[in-house]
Amino acid sequence: MTPPRIDVSPAPETLLRMPPAQPPAPLPSAQLLQGRKAIEISHNGAVYRLQQTRQGKLILTK
Repeated sequence: MTPPRIDVSPAPETLLRMPPAQPPAPLPSAQLLQGRKAIEISHNGAVYRLQQTRQGKLILTK
């Protein structure tokens, strides 16, 4: 016999009173690069390269 399911989601009227989730604060690219033109970022077992172009744009490659 399986146990009964219990709905633990908030009631719709509760959702209306909850404050909106705050988005994460932007991280300045200078803080990541620290004066370098490129860095490597490890994410979920893969390595990505973040580099700044001569025009000041960012490129993220795997």
